[in-house]
Amino acid sequence: MNPYEIIDKYYPDNTEQRQILVIHSLSVAGKAMKILDAHPELRLNRSFVKEAALLHDIGIFQTDAPTIQCFGSHPYIAHGYLGAEILREEGFPQHALVCERHTGAGLSLQDIVDQQLPVPHREMLPITLEEQLICFADKFFSKTHLDEEKSVEKARHSIAKYGEEGLSRFDRWCSLFL
Repeated sequence: MNPYEIIDKYYPDNTEQRQILVIHSLSVAGKAMKILDAHPELRLNRSFVKEAALLHDIGIFQTDAPTIQCFGSHPYIAHGYLGAEILREEGFPQHALVCERHTGAGLSLQDIVDQQLPVPHREMLPITLEEQLICFADKFFSKTHLDEEKSVEKARHSIAKYGEEGLSRFDRWCSLFL
């Protein structure tokens, strides 16, 4: 599959919104590839990781996030499951799971209910190592500071707002991937 065919369908050429999506997604894919290079023992599917990393934020255009040129009607936290819906419609259910499960350090049903998050009430935790790797790599890059890779401490700080469970997952990923 060619991720850019899907990006082209939803993000017009020469727009700031597309530029933000592509630069961010390339950064995430690049970090994931470097981790794979450092850990061949994980035996992960490289092509899937690259494709899914490029598509993990495909749903952002449907959200209300003007600082990244997104003027949709949904809260930003919904971009994961919205992107998953797009990729399921496009015929890529495994890639869709990466979209759905990458928000924060993944969202448990309990966290969704306790924090009254505006997303469907279901488990949205990364399960496969590929899903976990992309979720982890994503935590090091924001869409508002495209030229900056966060330190582990800054990434932890970003995840803290989602609760202790997410921080524990992130710390486990640091041990596994770094």
